[in-house]
Amino acid sequence: MLAALLDEAVRRGDVPFAVAMVADRDGVLWQGAAGSASAGRAAGPDTVVQLWSLSKAVGALMAMIVIERGLLTLDTPVVSVLGEFARIKVVEEIGPDGPVVREPSRPVTLRHLLTHTSGLAYDTWDAKQAAYQAATGGERIGTGRKSSWFQPLMFDPGTAFTYGIGAEWAALMVSVADGRPIDRFCQEEIFAPLGMTDTAFEPDGRRDRLAQLKARDGDGAFTDHALAPPPHPEVYGMGSALYGTTADYLRLLRLVLRRGELDGVRLISSETAMLLFANQIGAVSVPRMPSNLPVISEDMHWFPETRKTWTAGFMRVEDDVEGRRRAGSLSWAGLVNTHYWIDPANGIAAAFVTQLLPMCDRRCMAVFDAFERAVYHEISRP
Repeated sequence: MLAALLDEAVRRGDVPFAVAMVADRDGVLWQGAAGSASAGRAAGPDTVVQLWSLSKAVGALMAMIVIERGLLTLDTPVVSVLGEFARIKVVEEIGPDGPVVREPSRPVTLRHLLTHTSGLAYDTWDAKQAAYQAATGGERIGTGRKSSWFQPLMFDPGTAFTYGIGAEWAALMVSVADGRPIDRFCQEEIFAPLGMTDTAFEPDGRRDRLAQLKARDGDGAFTDHALAPPPHPEVYGMGSALYGTTADYLRLLRLVLRRGELDGVRLISSETAMLLFANQIGAVSVPRMPSNLPVISEDMHWFPETRKTWTAGFMRVEDDVEGRRRAGSLSWAGLVNTHYWIDPANGIAAAFVTQLLPMCDRRCMAVFDAFERAVYHEISRP
């Protein structure tokens, strides 16, 4: 049923291709693929894709590693490590003469950065940030220049949730505290130990397996699209920096599912790993995220009937989702429709990957929904 589901989704034009994998704590339970990732090349677990926001989980793991070593805590103020962050203020309002800013009521901490409660926002999903960009003509995130990270806060830290660029600053905190560049830290501390040999900051040497990104035209047909993370940026931002394969990323998901250990390699203790499972934002919830740029993303509204919180690395559902994941499950997704979830109650993790804009494309999300339900019907019953 799972294989037929992917085949039918490609045949109908719901996705240009799909790669999906399911694992438990002991190994891969199922894997499959359908369609062509690029001209003349079938999609498979070794297809290299743009991960975009799947990089955020890697950035969170970076933070867990240095927290365990005593170099940082979740409550470390950003300015105590990165003095330049003091330039960043809260936008009180956007008046007729432009933005009115003030000092935040409390310091931004590493916890705020990792949980999207710092006030830093992407203008794609935050109307106030979009208005700020329009009023100032300021540099948007994604240029590859560190200067684009100096965005203002949309609210006082810890008081609300807005999806944003916290992962960039969090990774830079790790880099400064540890003393190694972000890419070297990831390679030495995460990718090499986990055997994630196809995960990298540049696609060099893997372009023959790199999938072609697609977008929908006005008629719903697929067209080639050239969007990609900026190559060789001034600083790698862990909000959207990586290329990798579904097979590699499943290893990361299994590491989390196993609370910090995989195949005899322990990156963090089970106690530290619990920071990735526990709600870190208290009474704050992940809201509906209406899109300001529908060609890039449709509205993001995960499980509308379920309260969502955020751990040190993932969105967390606080209730069972009927026919799908259990309460306490972790998940997120990347801009070009790379999706995953980790269900500790049922002991499984899964990834569903394509390369398609807009984010949360309705037809793609319908396939992902059907895939997850089929996983629980065929492999793991909730």
